[in-house]
Amino acid sequence: MKAIVLMPTYKEAETLEKTVSDLLVAARDIDLLIIDDNSPDGTGAIADRLASSNPRITVLHRPKKLGLGDAYIEGFKKSLAKDYTHLIEMDADGSHRAEDLIKLLSAAPAMDLVIGSRWMAGGEVANWSKLRQLISKGGNRYASWVLGSRVRDVTSGFRIYSAQLLNKLPLTKMQSHGYAFQVEMTHQSELLDAKILEVPIRFVERVGGVSKMSFWIVVEAFVLCTLWGLRRPRR
Repeated sequence: MKAIVLMPTYKEAETLEKTVSDLLVAARDIDLLIIDDNSPDGTGAIADRLASSNPRITVLHRPKKLGLGDAYIEGFKKSLAKDYTHLIEMDADGSHRAEDLIKLLSAAPAMDLVIGSRWMAGGEVANWSKLRQLISKGGNRYASWVLGSRVRDVTSGFRIYSAQLLNKLPLTKMQSHGYAFQVEMTHQSELLDAKILEVPIRFVERVGGVSKMSFWIVVEAFVLCTLWGLRRPRR
């Protein structure tokens, strides 16, 4: 198993260094690709400094903020060219815990996709308001229902893909740019009958920086999920 974490960043100067430190200590045999969208707060410079002191870290600098989906697709292509067997999505703000990654990694060899799930038995969210939990749960339930998905946390951004699955997915044809990207990737994986496993995690709200979630990202997700649901093949 040759694994790499893909970690998109935009204005994560407050959290990146600790997140990276925790990750590299917990998982000593994986690499890290930081994908920075020209953060105005110096995140890219921090990433470069970390990479200069650790050969396991590389940095991909992009000219501007182009969206989460685009960042991951570019990272996938770069990493697949280097013969990694497993590619990991992980946030830079500390919300995805390194200790939970170990649980995901243990399940990855037998699966095409392993998802760190907040909304299954054993999963939980720390420091979210009741309203935010309700919105997330409701969004996940709607997306799963309209897409006919068995996955309970289709919006989770903490996941591991096998290179074999990624090579089959239509990465260049993905429609979403924001957080709907996770839903689209899950949907496309299920259309290929991929072996998918959810593993419960403890999601911790960021302690620094600002969330990138916006009203328009939510609208994009709702509209696209509805369209995908209307077009999905019935089995």
